[in-house]
Amino acid sequence: MTVAAQKQTISLNHIAVYVEDLTKSAAFYKNVIGLDSVPEPFKDGLHAWFKIGKNLTLHVIQGPKEKVTQYRSTHTCFSVTDINSFIEHLAKAGVVYEDVKGKQNAVTTRVDGIKQIYFKDPDGYWIEVNNDKR
Repeated sequence: MTVAAQKQTISLNHIAVYVEDLTKSAAFYKNVIGLDSVPEPFKDGLHAWFKIGKNLTLHVIQGPKEKVTQYRSTHTCFSVTDINSFIEHLAKAGVVYEDVKGKQNAVTTRVDGIKQIYFKDPDGYWIEVNNDKR
């Protein structure tokens, strides 16, 4: 790595997920996760963008998807202020969640007191939701 590259400020810009059904996945991220959509520049019917933080977006991209095994350790994590109300919301939406060991409808409490759950989006990507207030 060059000295110039080492001195640059690097920041996360976006995360992209490849999905089979854009309508279904976009509805999941909007209605189940609760993300706000943002304008996407392509306007081709194959992309949906969502705000996931200050100057951060999630790009949901439709295309043919090869079935691959998704591991819980590779996941996207969202934090909420009230995990119990989020869990109630998941139940109403019919989304099954689990703790870090895979026990359904269970919550993990980490050693630092943060509560966390895991579940999958329509394409099998793992999502963690926790109540970290950082």
